[in-house]
Amino acid sequence: MRSHSIVDSPCGPLTLVAEGGALCGLYMVEQRHRPDELTFGTHDPGADIFARAETELKEYFAGQRERFELPLAFVGTPFQRSVWAQLREIPYGTTTSYGELADRLGNPGASRAVGLANGKNPIGIIVPCHRVVGSTGSLTGYGGGLERKRYLLDFERGALF
Repeated sequence: MRSHSIVDSPCGPLTLVAEGGALCGLYMVEQRHRPDELTFGTHDPGADIFARAETELKEYFAGQRERFELPLAFVGTPFQRSVWAQLREIPYGTTTSYGELADRLGNPGASRAVGLANGKNPIGIIVPCHRVVGSTGSLTGYGGGLERKRYLLDFERGALF
């Protein structure tokens, strides 16, 4: 049974979605590929997973957390899940390109497919798809919008402190 809660952040309100005690979604307002809200389940801000997620997000935005430890549940194809697992390995404050991610997956010709999977990441910020940039270092698409991507990258690099 799915449930959801909404928490505030410097990136605006974040909708957290959980199922079976694990976070399966983190969505921003006006996010591309945001599922229909009817799929988020009941509103249950008191669930333990949401309290833990809110704590870890507050620590992240306070500059006190670089890696999230929440239990996560991914719904996607095996390829998407492999991309999302690689996203979690990108160190805080750094970036990588779609091509580099494709290389790490052992499929150097799959940069476009990596980009598509990256764009469908259901757990933004916590699974840091914002750390993926174009091959020239340019900011390319981001489901939450380029302004939010720029904010998150600048924040992680310490440019906002």
